[in-house]
Amino acid sequence: MADWINKRNEELQLGASVSEPGSVRPGGRTAKTRAAVVAATLEQLAARGYEQVSVEDIALRAGVHKTTVYRRWGTKEQLVADALRAAAESRIEVPDAGEVEADLRDLARAIQATLTSQEGAATVRAIVSGARSSPEVAGILRRFWEARLALVGTIVERAVARGQLPPETNAAELMRYVAAPLFHRLLVMAEPLTTADADQAAAAAVAAARAGVFVSGPT
Repeated sequence: MADWINKRNEELQLGASVSEPGSVRPGGRTAKTRAAVVAATLEQLAARGYEQVSVEDIALRAGVHKTTVYRRWGTKEQLVADALRAAAESRIEVPDAGEVEADLRDLARAIQATLTSQEGAATVRAIVSGARSSPEVAGILRRFWEARLALVGTIVERAVARGQLPPETNAAELMRYVAAPLFHRLLVMAEPLTTADADQAAAAAVAAARAGVFVSGPT
């Protein structure tokens, strides 16, 4: 997560386009200010959780005046939503090893790597907590998962074309069964996550998919 924040700062400073609250013109001090505020928001979410985050703390962390933050984002909810939107839009390469087992294993390991980082685990908890109390944050969370489902959709399409999975395999259901065991360990059981856990989740999901468990409609 820390690496992602640094990368996202660079993108924003180079003028990555944004069309929601906090939008700025490419480049210059305005873009750098937004990058600092977005990074500070994610850091505060990881450290304190949604309910405890304040605009004042974020502004202090970013090194800007709180009036600057209020002027550009209006409310804490809009600021947090913008920061989570930035996280949701982060680019992840779609694995393509030629075998669906390897592709889903790589994807599961990417999820596990995020959840085992201190910042990543804390931010996930904060996002889930924020989604309960903020419809806007809940919408960002849904779009976050839609972006991840798009990745699995590509993996499933390739696997079906290769004859590795049945036609009409539901990518969304497959994704849930890859990710759910990992999030359950983190959010419910508070257990450590290992690479073996990721590999097991991927293997179980592939076995179920090949058996037609995730086929939409009549088999």
